Amino acid sequence: MTTLKKIAEELGISPSTVSKALKGYPDVSPKTREKVLALAKTLDYHPNSFAQGLRTNESKTIGLIVPELVHYFFSHIIKGVIDTARKNGYLVLVLPTEESYEDEVNQLKLLIDKNVDGILLSLSDSTVNYSHIKATIDAGTPIVLYDKISKSINASKVLIDDIDAAAKATEYLIKSGCKRIAHIRGPLKPQTTIDRAKGYKKALLVNGMEFDRNLVYSAENLSYEDGYEIALEILNDHPDIDGIFCFTDLVAMGALKRLTELGVDIPGKVSIIGFSNWFITKISTPTLTTVDQPGYDIGVNACDLLLDEIQAKKEDREFAYKTITVPTELVIRESTK
Repeated sequence: MTTLKKIAEELGISPSTVSKALKGYPDVSPKTREKVLALAKTLDYHPNSFAQGLRTNESKTIGLIVPELVHYFFSHIIKGVIDTARKNGYLVLVLPTEESYEDEVNQLKLLIDKNVDGILLSLSDSTVNYSHIKATIDAGTPIVLYDKISKSINASKVLIDDIDAAAKATEYLIKSGCKRIAHIRGPLKPQTTIDRAKGYKKALLVNGMEFDRNLVYSAENLSYEDGYEIALEILNDHPDIDGIFCFTDLVAMGALKRLTELGVDIPGKVSIIGFSNWFITKISTPTLTTVDQPGYDIGVNACDLLLDEIQAKKEDREFAYKTITVPTELVIRESTK
């Protein structure tokens, strides 16, 4: 590897002069700077980022912890983060938790050991203890929470308004003529599950409809298989059902498949709405009405917030935590009247 010292020896100048020339310092003559740049190019010189990090106490690396890697929504968040980080000269380390609290704790520790400048984190579904996150923030490492967050953690956050989005989806079913609407929710713990269930209930009550707890079903794994099994359960329990609002598109696709196999007319007999706007929603039969959850925009906003906080820390100035709510949109397709 070509070093500053090697360039200095070949030109007969000091390493500090070489360093200043490469950085464009005005106290280096144009002639010397031209020679340094030419030789650096010839020898294919690249700055040693590790050494620079030791000098500046920066790694120019941020950590991104995601609940799942092979998830359409999170893949868009990853791209938004990486695109934004790259424009600002940062490398992104992406680590999954597979919805495990233990893995979340370990991945957070790993990133701290790697001396990252900051961390983007979406909580796992099994996380109910936040001491590892609060300890990291207290130790001085900036953290921005995105998508799955906790209101009890004092940090910047980027999310959607799950209550509003779920209410609008449910209200669309009501306005299209649905009288008995079931909800397939996620596990009890994450705030996203709680808020989407609240939105479903809110829409019913605002529109003068009864909230029936028996119409709420839980999909513990949020899987296609969950939707497939629960759809039959809903139909057996409530033959008069005419609408289903699902926590995710994957669950909705399972329900759609099962009801179609049973000969249920969709949307003539039952309307179905998903959540997230996965690619598969555009190619299913019928295509799926869903809430568009803008993952890329969430990633961009989360990374921008983190970089702002990192810069504030670098300049030793106060930084006020912010919460950004990214707007959602209902995408109307063939699965609803």
